[in-house]
Order: sequence, then C-alpha cells, then structure tokens
Amino acid sequence: MESVLYQATIFLMTAVIAVPIAARLGLGSVLGYLAAGILIGPVFGLVGTHQADDLLHYAEFGVVMMLFLIGLELDPRALWAMRDKLIGLGGLQIGLTGGAVVVVAMAMGMTFNSSIAIGMIFALSSTAIVLQTLSEKGLMQTGGGRSAFSVLLTQDIAVIPMLAILPLFALTEVHQIAADGSIIKPSATHAEHGMSLVEGLPGWGVTLVTIGAVSVIVIGGMFLTRPVFRFIHAAKLPEMYTALALLIVVGIALLMELVGLSPALGTFLAGVLLANSEFRHELESDIEPFKGLLLGLFFITVGAQIDFQVLARSPTQIISLAVGIIALKAAILFLIGRAFGLRRRDLWLFTLSLAQAGEFGFVLISFSSQQNVLPGWAAERLLLVVALTMLITPLLFILYDLLSKHFGDHSDAPAPQEDEIDERGPVIIAGIGRFGQIVNRLVRSAGFQTVVLDHDIRTIENMRRFGVKGFFGDPTRPEILHAAGLGEAHVLVVALDNPEAALKLVKYVRRERPDIHIVARARDRAQVFRLYQAGADDIVREMFDSSLRAGRYVLENMGLNEYEAARAEQIFYKHDRYSVQELAELWRPDIPSAQNAAYVKRARELETELEARLLAQDEEKDEQHP
Repeated sequence: MESVLYQATIFLMTAVIAVPIAARLGLGSVLGYLAAGILIGPVFGLVGTHQADDLLHYAEFGVVMMLFLIGLELDPRALWAMRDKLIGLGGLQIGLTGGAVVVVAMAMGMTFNSSIAIGMIFALSSTAIVLQTLSEKGLMQTGGGRSAFSVLLTQDIAVIPMLAILPLFALTEVHQIAADGSIIKPSATHAEHGMSLVEGLPGWGVTLVTIGAVSVIVIGGMFLTRPVFRFIHAAKLPEMYTALALLIVVGIALLMELVGLSPALGTFLAGVLLANSEFRHELESDIEPFKGLLLGLFFITVGAQIDFQVLARSPTQIISLAVGIIALKAAILFLIGRAFGLRRRDLWLFTLSLAQAGEFGFVLISFSSQQNVLPGWAAERLLLVVALTMLITPLLFILYDLLSKHFGDHSDAPAPQEDEIDERGPVIIAGIGRFGQIVNRLVRSAGFQTVVLDHDIRTIENMRRFGVKGFFGDPTRPEILHAAGLGEAHVLVVALDNPEAALKLVKYVRRERPDIHIVARARDRAQVFRLYQAGADDIVREMFDSSLRAGRYVLENMGLNEYEAARAEQIFYKHDRYSVQELAELWRPDIPSAQNAAYVKRARELETELEARLLAQDEEKDEQHP
C-alpha cells in the first residue's frame, strides 16, 4: 500500500476530482490542488507527512519550471516599456507591504531574520487566482485590472531575488517560544552534500566560479541555442524537442546548485534570454505540461502537510492573523491605488483583488523552513494563514461586485472622455478591430460614408494616425448610437469582440429600428443562432470565408480545375447558409446541440443533402468529359 504506484494513484485521482470541481465553482486550480492535498492528508490520512516530504523534492521542480516559463514571457523590451508601473506601482506595493509585515512580525516577538522572510511571504499575492478571476469576469482591460496585472508581474519577478537572498538570513541556532510558553529548539538540518564546484574554495574562488556559471548560461542562451535546435530539428523526432527543453531546465538547475545558487534564479535568467528566440513557443509548449503537473503536485503536497490540529488548538489566533493580513494589505493597496490615480470601482478592484497571500508564499515558506530561516512551528502557522487568505479571495470578489453595483455605471478611473460625435452617415460600424477595419476600408473605398464607434481609445488613436476618423464611445449605449445617426442609418455593422455585447446591441437596434439592415460578426455557429434570433440580417462567422478559400485550394491541388473547385465552394457556401437558417429554427440555448434530438436529426439530413449535391456535380462533370 505504501508503494510509489499507490501514492501516485492517490495524488492523481484526488487532483482529477478536486481541481475540476474547484474550477467550476470559480475557486481556481490552485485552491483545487490545495483542497486535494488537504483531503488525502489531514482529512482522510491516505498519505502521511513523510510521503508528502519525499514527493515535495520532486514537486519543487515545478516551481523551477514555472520561473523558466515566466522568464520566457518577459520580453526585455516590453518590461522596459512598463517600467513606470512595474517599479512604481509594483515596487511600492512590495516594499510597503513587506515593511509593514516585518514591523508587525517583530512586534509579535519574531526575530529580525524570520520577520524579513515573513514580510516577503505576505508581500506577494496569488497570480493564479487573481488573473483567472479577472479573465473570467472580463475585468482585465479595466484600469483596476491592468494595474493589478502590473503588480502581479512585479511580484513574480521579485520572487527570484527573494529566493536568492533568503539563505543569507539563515540562522544556525534559532530559539523560539511556542504558544504554550515552552522553548522550541530547531532540529538540525541535514543537507545532503553531493557534488559542488565551490566547496573548499577561497572566497575569491567562489566568486569567480559563480560568475563563470552565470556567464555560461548567458553565452549559451545567446549563441548555442540556435545551433542545438537546428541539430535536433534535423533528426525529425518530436520527442527530441521535449528532451532538449527538459535538458535546458534540468541542466541549468544542476549548474546553479553546483555553485550554491538558487536553481530558480538560473532558469529564470535563461528564460529571459530566450524570450526573443524563435524557439520560445516550442520551449513553452514542451515544458508547460510538466510544469503544470509538477506545480500541481507541489500544491497538493503543501495541502497534505497543513496541520489542522494547529488550527484546532488556536483557531482565533490563526483566523485573526489571516483577516489581519488581508486588512493590512488592503489598506496599503488602497492608498497606493489612490496615489496612482485609481478611483471608484477600479480602486476597489485593485485593492480587493490583491489583498490575499499567494501561491509563491507556499514556495517561500517551504524554502525558508529548509534554509532554517523560519522555525518549524511558525512555518506551520504561516501555511494555514496563507491558505485561509486564498480561500477568502472569492468572498473579496463578491464584495467587489456589491461595491461595483453601488457605484453603478460611472467610470472608476480618470478614463478618457467619450468623443462628441459630429458626423453622421448611412453606415454605422460598431467595433473597429481586425474585422471592422476591413469592412470600413471596403465601404469607404466604394465611396460611402461610415461612422466608426469603438470603446478602445488606443484603437481609435491608431486609426487616426492613418487618417481614418473614428469616435471613442461604447457602441452598446443608446445615446452614443443615436448621436451617430441610428435614426437615419441604412446599415449597422456589429463587429464587436464581446459576444454578449454584440447580442445586446443587435436586440436593442432591432427594437429601435425594425427596418435597418444589420450585418453582424459571429464567433461560432451558436452565436450565429443567437444573433439570428435577435434579428440580425446577415451574419458572418469569423473563420468561415477564409476556411472556404483554404478548402478550395485543397480541391485544386487534388485534381480539380479552378472552375470545378470554385463551383464546389459555391455549392457548399449556399448550402451552409440554408442549413443555418434551417437549424436556427430548431436550436435551443438551454440544450447542448448534441443533446437536441431534432437538431441532430436535421443536421444529419442536411449533411446528406450536401454530399448528394456535390456528388451530382461530380457526375455532371464526368458526363461532360467522358
């Protein structure tokens, strides 16, 4: 029962059950992994602390891989462009929060070194939970969402120096007073000394070897990556790419350990160096599955090691610490947000979304405990506090929703003022992304006046640089539409990215102007049906026409001449338009299409009709060319 296969089965089975449930409840995968660990550890006792400790050595490699991927995402030029928010907003948050926590920790009797570690732990927020929640709620592009992202990015980068400097605060002998008044002496750490390139060297020798190791990473990333990838590419074996990606990460981690540096520091540096490489996406796709599994395993082992007996012995203290940390971080975030011009909903989103501790807190607690920076009893309590603040995060977003309703539709931050629309035309184009731009260029080139509306000020400004006039404003707002001439327009083009906003716009315009012709953009067939039922006249699926053209090229290269391929394309196009109208009458938004018997039956009949029509074309061709 204690075999490796048994442990692997328990860990994987619990993760497969708990993580999807947590994701569907909107709690995020990190909380799902923690819940899985809590279930198999403290709750059911399926694995003990010893087994969790053994797995933690492997699971921590997920953190190393995550930092390598973070480095790959950080284009140095993009970081330089964001320097104001990264250094100002993010740096100020980390510095003020960490400093405040250090003061509180020392006031509670912790040593200076341990207080520094605790300050680092609680200066961080949960990147996984916050970004996922912001994306799900459509808040990433708000002022508060963008500011929160900048702070999270700064925190992710700050983890690297934190891991690098934490060993400097390690103490050889730490005595602490436990909650019951007894004196706790830390157990000696028994490091397994393996190979080392710096053992026995004088100080200057250690420095030279360390600089040499970092130089190897830098030079290798700049000059050796391309030749090695070309060599691997010549083998034409996909698994070799995965092997090379793992070799890069494992090899750099080993080199860093040999010189006494953090493996995470080396892999992060390598990731940044490869951020502009043409092999970046290949590396990401190869490493991502291993990172996800190992990082999930890390959070499961953390959950399995949480001692709820500590919570049972002093629930008031632990819960008070969790609530106190959230209140302290929220107060600091609120002040920083106001100083940087955030107001109303944006300010509250920024404040409440980042008030919890984060998954990197588990990493720093584990690392600090191993390095003898934190005593064991403090690490146990801190794990509980971090987990509780993360569990409270969904409640903080619920509180934000309540505050957001209180503020109504008013803008939160000093957003750009909507333009005064001083033009009218027969064609209104709502949304001027890639889709809307092509429609606008074609219509204007044919000599017809258009009025362009978009809620993204950057897009409007970019258009104006090319001499195309557009107006900044939300196209779904009635006053904006009427100012653009909805009462007199002949055609409305709905080219919005957001499906819900597009549907809302079509419904409103159809009620206001039953006679106007509506051309709408759809992402998929389900949205086609919704727009059709809402009253759109012509509905264009984003990829449909380009896919048809690609199919025609395939037919031409399979032996059909240009006329025959174009004829097949035209038959397919007309039949698809007819099929959409037929199926739209049977489609129901409350039932998945595959479970709608009438829909499935008619779809199969229509597919048979299409095959018959194309076959008839082939027979006609054979009769003409015997």
